[in-house]
Amino acid sequence: MSHTPSVAEADLAKIIRSEPARGRFRILRWLSVIIGFVLIAGGFLWLRAGSPADALPRFQTTTVSRGDLRVTVSATGQLAPVNEVDVGSEQSGTVKEVFVDYNDRVKKGQVLARLDLSKLQDAIAKAKAELASAEAKVLQTVATVKEARANLGRLRQVAKLSGGKVPSSADLETAEATLQRANADEASARAAVDVARAALRSNETDLSKASILSPIDGVVLSRAVEPGQTVAASLQVTVLFKLAENLSQMELQVDVDEADVGQVHAGQSAAFTVDAYPNRQFPARISLVRFGSETVDNVVSYKTILNVDNDDLSLRPGMTATAEIVTAERQDVLLVPNAALRFTPPRPAANDAPKGGGGLLASLLPRPPRPPDTKVASTTPDKSAAQQVWVLREGQPTPVAVTVGQSDGRMTEVTSAELEAGASVITARMSSKP
Repeated sequence: MSHTPSVAEADLAKIIRSEPARGRFRILRWLSVIIGFVLIAGGFLWLRAGSPADALPRFQTTTVSRGDLRVTVSATGQLAPVNEVDVGSEQSGTVKEVFVDYNDRVKKGQVLARLDLSKLQDAIAKAKAELASAEAKVLQTVATVKEARANLGRLRQVAKLSGGKVPSSADLETAEATLQRANADEASARAAVDVARAALRSNETDLSKASILSPIDGVVLSRAVEPGQTVAASLQVTVLFKLAENLSQMELQVDVDEADVGQVHAGQSAAFTVDAYPNRQFPARISLVRFGSETVDNVVSYKTILNVDNDDLSLRPGMTATAEIVTAERQDVLLVPNAALRFTPPRPAANDAPKGGGGLLASLLPRPPRPPDTKVASTTPDKSAAQQVWVLREGQPTPVAVTVGQSDGRMTEVTSAELEAGASVITARMSSKP
């Protein structure tokens, strides 16, 4: 007799058959999770560690060269004539005529302008009359002296003949006093003549100064007077004309900073440019470095004079110029960039973890940030301190001692027994690859 399974038995058998499948699926799922985690952790560690070559720091290098070095000092200033004269008038009056204009060439003694002469001529006529009157007074006093001397002589003769009885002693003394007064009047009259003659000469001098003359051979740079203008001579003479003696020879007056004046001295060569000719350089040579300082906006500078040839008259007074003064020249010397002398490799951080230590957990945890690289703040090599440059040897920066010479602000002259032309020196540290 056959047995037909019931519905409950069928469900129980289905459940029994499904349990092994569920266990296998759960095991496979956990195994996949573990394998994925291991792959992710391994990839992270591989990216973090990198290759040994990528772990090394990278540096920017420059090749040491041999060549010429030229050290210059920059200064600005203005062009001016070697001899510039301000011409004014010592006399007050009205300008009657002006004979020159801008850019006119004049000769020494040439009349530039003339004042109205009428008052001065009247003063001369008056002085001549006073002189004639004084001279006539002298003649009168001379006659008086002769008369007084003759009267005194007659009285003395009478006294001699009378045996002293006549004239009286009082009459003789009066005659002697009269002669003395006559002599004094003569001396006074002669002095008055000298005064009148001096006044005449002074008026004649004033008349001559009413004609304003050129004191030099040169060129008229400016004119500040017109006919009919009144000139008032006071304690300060009014400048009517500006004359330049010789524009073919000029001078450039520049202000040298106090930090550079120790390198500048007479005889050094220079070159300068002006805005009118931006593509042309003009040669010059220092003739004087003044000891006196000038302070403008709390900046101390020293006036330096450079001689300039201006044969073609292309340069004009007042032009602003920028000069480069050559303070030192070196030929065939070893040159390194200033960045190589300023470079210092970074020091290793004290809190860096040892390579390969800490296990998986330490590798996964973030590290504290690196301290900033130590850099030298100065931009110019310090000649008084020991200097060194760094070269790469087996991938590591190695110091090389050098002796520093002149510098132009970009390249520096060095001498070293360990450094030769063609060697590569480190100028900067480059960021490492991620």
